[in-house]
Amino acid sequence: MTTNQTANLGRHTVGRMGFGAMQLAGPGVFGLPRDPDAARSVLRRAIELGVDHIDTSQYYGPDVVNELIREALAPYPAGLRIVSKVGARRDDAGAWLPAQRPEELRAGVEANLATLGIESLAAVNLRLLDHGDAPPVALAEQLGTMEDLRREGKIAAIGISNVDRATVEEALELVDLVCVQNAFSIVQRESQDVLDLCAERDIAFVPFFPLGSAFTGGPAAIAADPEVASVAERHGVTTSQVALAWLLHHDPHILLIPGTSSVAHLEENMGAAAVSLDDEDMAALEGVRQAGDPHQGSHDS
Repeated sequence: MTTNQTANLGRHTVGRMGFGAMQLAGPGVFGLPRDPDAARSVLRRAIELGVDHIDTSQYYGPDVVNELIREALAPYPAGLRIVSKVGARRDDAGAWLPAQRPEELRAGVEANLATLGIESLAAVNLRLLDHGDAPPVALAEQLGTMEDLRREGKIAAIGISNVDRATVEEALELVDLVCVQNAFSIVQRESQDVLDLCAERDIAFVPFFPLGSAFTGGPAAIAADPEVASVAERHGVTTSQVALAWLLHHDPHILLIPGTSSVAHLEENMGAAAVSLDDEDMAALEGVRQAGDPHQGSHDS
């Protein structure tokens, strides 16, 4: 079974194997990485391998990952699409806090543009982050701000992240969406109904934690699954490559942004695009043990 190697991200066509830059920051996605030169090498190697879709955010670091992207890649290659997120911020200790007021969303976009050294982002995802101490901000008000930023040319398109199907449906009544980012992997499929809606509306679905999260046991849990291990052995590839290939075969609207701070792991992840799973493989992988609820409060790609 072959899969499409490209898919739509709004008006852009991008490779289905992108790169999520979150892991290039320091521990806890906070502060500088231990080896900034190694982080820049990962970014440059990603471009060499054909990546044309990089996912980032101002709140990774904060600002650290965007600075690394600019240092490694500017002037940016033609055709590179940089996608970011707003809706969260970090306090001085690195804790995650909501930043969903209109002025905070606008400041987040402006910070992304300034640090990356660009005038417009290919898309920006509104990251919905629940926090008991935060005053509620209506979704319509948040998306209205995003639409204003789109009209101003600061973002080319709008996405949404960490949402259920009802929230996506509500958002679609307010704005056009080009992508949805939710936790989704071979061991964590609770967002299948959101993916189904994306497929119906021709919207890109971009899984964060495509190899599982700490909540699901991560790549180690995938490697321990006998069905995944059997398929990997049959194809002579790694279990992580099988898990990523399964996503590519599962639905053509899926765009992948696996992250890493290692060139070797980057090359392994990119190799998943060459893994061709047949109907027997896909049927076997339907039996992979599921991890339970996605714990959407975790932080993403």
